[in-house]
Amino acid sequence: MQQHQINHFLERYFTANQSPVIEKQEGYMQVQLSIELDKALMNRPFYWHYLEKTGGEPNPMKMTLITNQEKAPDDIRGELIHFGSPRLHQIFQSTQELGGFIRLYEQVQVQTQERQMTPLQPWVCMNTKISFQCDRKKDVLLSLGLNLINGAMIPNFYENMIKRELTPNIPDFCFKLSPLITPKSGMLRLEKVIRTFIDEQDKTWAEEAKKRWDEDLHLLNQFYEDTEELPESYDIEKEALRSQYEPVVKVKVINGGMFYLQQ
Repeated sequence: MQQHQINHFLERYFTANQSPVIEKQEGYMQVQLSIELDKALMNRPFYWHYLEKTGGEPNPMKMTLITNQEKAPDDIRGELIHFGSPRLHQIFQSTQELGGFIRLYEQVQVQTQERQMTPLQPWVCMNTKISFQCDRKKDVLLSLGLNLINGAMIPNFYENMIKRELTPNIPDFCFKLSPLITPKSGMLRLEKVIRTFIDEQDKTWAEEAKKRWDEDLHLLNQFYEDTEELPESYDIEKEALRSQYEPVVKVKVINGGMFYLQQ
């Protein structure tokens, strides 16, 4: 994920969770957290427990995030955020906890004199992480979108969405088209595409892992070859080799959503 993608993600994350960006300059942003995000991100359980007991007035915190240290002013104090930073990882986690499925509408600019109703087509999106694991690991992020009217499919759907202005509420002078493909059926189509993607990947990584597994297993067997009765430690070490080397493909759905977009 590139830094500009992180910026777009953060803005949408906070906006979708009723936490407005109150100041945004090149290199940093300041956000007024909602009660829910304060509880999720700021680690103040005793404060919120006290308020709930006393009925006090809640005062959610503000958060300053530095997205580019070189461009941010020197006097700005905040948290440096980048792909792999603990805070961004926490935000990713809270995205799943607060709701892994979103609904957004494309903001349509309507000329005042026209006042024409604009149809918005439904798309279903699935963002997944595919992990190819053995004694090594490779992660691939896959973002797919499916048009529920005509069945058109877009790869890199997330990259397409960050170029559009989206809002959690349907804009004025817009209406939703009813899907011809049900969201459930659309998700099944996307799952099929993911399976096909996995099947088409080069299997060399798995074959090489199997060779390394066989080599270490051979050494293990040599170590115990003069043992009349194999001890329990042999089975433990053999299972450890299997856990280390066995090629496995894991698919994790990060999140998904319904997007209503202009044609």
